[in-house]
Amino acid sequence: MRKPFLTSAISAAALLLTSCGGGGGSNDFGGTPSPSPAPTPAPPPAGGLFATPAQRALTVADVQKIIAQAAGEAEARNLPAVIAVVDRVGNVLAVFDMNGSNNGSSAVAVSSRQIGGIAGPGDTIGLQGAMVPGAAAAIAKAITGAYLSSGGNAFSSRTASQIAQEHFPPAPTTVGLESGPLFGVQFSQLPCSDLSQRFSPMGGAGSLIGPKRSPLGLAADPGGLPLYKDGVVVGGIGIMGDGDYGFDPNILDVEVDDEEAIALAGIQGFAPPASITANRISVDGTSLRFSDMVVGDLAPLRGNFAAINGTIGNLLAVTGYTDGAIIAGTAYGTEASGIRASTAGEFSNRDAFVLTDGTGANRFPIRGGTDSAAVAAPLTAAEVQAILEEAFIIFSRARAQIRQPLDSRMQATVSVVDTHGQILGIVRTPDGPIFGTDVSLQKARTAAFFSNSVAAQQLLGTPVLPGVTNVPGYVQRVRTFLGDPNALTGTVAFADRSGGNIARPYFPDGEIGRPPGPLSVAQSAQFSPFAVGLQLDLVVPNIVAHLAFVGSNGASPDTPQRCTQLPSIANSGGQNRLSNGLQIFPGSVPIYRGDRLIGGIGVSGDGIDQDDMASFLGLHNAAQRVGGIGNAPKAIRADNIVVNLGNANVRLRYVSCPFAPFLDTNAQNVCEGL
Repeated sequence: MRKPFLTSAISAAALLLTSCGGGGGSNDFGGTPSPSPAPTPAPPPAGGLFATPAQRALTVADVQKIIAQAAGEAEARNLPAVIAVVDRVGNVLAVFDMNGSNNGSSAVAVSSRQIGGIAGPGDTIGLQGAMVPGAAAAIAKAITGAYLSSGGNAFSSRTASQIAQEHFPPAPTTVGLESGPLFGVQFSQLPCSDLSQRFSPMGGAGSLIGPKRSPLGLAADPGGLPLYKDGVVVGGIGIMGDGDYGFDPNILDVEVDDEEAIALAGIQGFAPPASITANRISVDGTSLRFSDMVVGDLAPLRGNFAAINGTIGNLLAVTGYTDGAIIAGTAYGTEASGIRASTAGEFSNRDAFVLTDGTGANRFPIRGGTDSAAVAAPLTAAEVQAILEEAFIIFSRARAQIRQPLDSRMQATVSVVDTHGQILGIVRTPDGPIFGTDVSLQKARTAAFFSNSVAAQQLLGTPVLPGVTNVPGYVQRVRTFLGDPNALTGTVAFADRSGGNIARPYFPDGEIGRPPGPLSVAQSAQFSPFAVGLQLDLVVPNIVAHLAFVGSNGASPDTPQRCTQLPSIANSGGQNRLSNGLQIFPGSVPIYRGDRLIGGIGVSGDGIDQDDMASFLGLHNAAQRVGGIGNAPKAIRADNIVVNLGNANVRLRYVSCPFAPFLDTNAQNVCEGL
């Protein structure tokens, strides 16, 4: 049974929330074939280790060509579609609505596919079965292609599907394997995020800064691909045409996917280099997927925008994203894009990039903790500086997991927060994927939240939405599962890997027949990427309120720039500890002064074990350098918890560092004993 816009949730939420192309070659996807460059040499002792991406951007003419090529393929396939194009930092450059498309305010259904098959009437939970605007789905796919990609990897929404499901790789024959490495990433870049920027119809300085929000987070539905110029990622294209916003549960077959074919036609002349597409990158021995469609599947390209505009479709205004015009993209790395190289006064390492307001000011300058009312000795600005610098040094030394060529340096974002979740500093490498910016902050806040003495109190203070969400109920589930009536009161230090252990649909991860983790859905068979448990339940009211805002052309109120209905922090302007949502895959640790929690560090961008190492070892090295801060005492780390499953005892994990991770040394087990 479909739930038009999750009506009950919206009602509750309303109360609570009162250019040269890179293509043309013979690659299957249209990208330029290129030999793999020589491995990166061992890094010298000081900065200047990362190549800064060339500043490239889509022009209005580029966007017109991309749309015309995609629309021509859609017409050839008799599938009227909504076509969205964004730049690298998420600005919507245009949305084109073909005549007869499914762009009504509630014309696209979020998939109800679950582990056990298709859900029956009344079985849908989470966002399953929700009806959403086609334009919102198309924009989410385009942002996914842009945000997951970089100069070293080109990922698509099909790639996202592969790495975010309950088994990796997803297939009928892989049941029993662990979940995808980025399990939970779909609920990042949320429309309520306090980090992500919003469309400004007024224009002017700062109006195009990113990263911009996504209406549905990151997409797992094929049909979102990245766009490149001269080997530089400049944006993404997203296609919505079949009325189903879903995912691919079977990596073993090759789908004939019309939406993906339309997107592939759109990127011709703007395709990624052949050497960096997802199928050239492997995780744990499994090759990733970029597209099931290839250039040979396409009809002859048509690139004349003037011939289609006003005849087979029209440019579309989308509330909160575009006023209906075509605009040029911003060049990533410029002040106008909102992400640029740091200055000497902002960060010590000359490789670092920071987030800016478009007029020259760093949005998140390094500062000390704001939580002196709750913490006797908050983090100082000097300590935050040391943590960020030492994590950045790890980036420069570590071998990347998901980049080509092999032996590239790790590219990622690092965030530090205090116990209130307030941002104390964010820095990133020049070419880290954009998605990692919001995710690194989610991770830092998540580690600080679950390690906090007020975690249970905060969850218990979140309103229940009957028939939609019951956030307080997760507290007792955790306490029962762990056999600890005092769980979530600060007695245990939780890294994101630890919280992720108990947020999977099976515990231990992937093992069929085992119970669901207490932060996951109550029944394993109800799990899908659109029904994951606490992570989604915390933000359902925000998402559905935003979709109502988009679908009603602004008649319904938008979600605030604050995720979750956790109680607000005093004197914070209404912010709470998880104001851009919760994250449940590894890459963060809490920060301690002795045995007292004082904050959290989160890292995201280049492989979950690398992310773990950079947060854990970066904090450790900062502690060695400045003293007074450090990782959680070993006695209170979550890996002391052993869960009794009746016929097995399973220990939680804290962090997992790569075996031999560095480019400049053969050192192994670099986190052992720390």
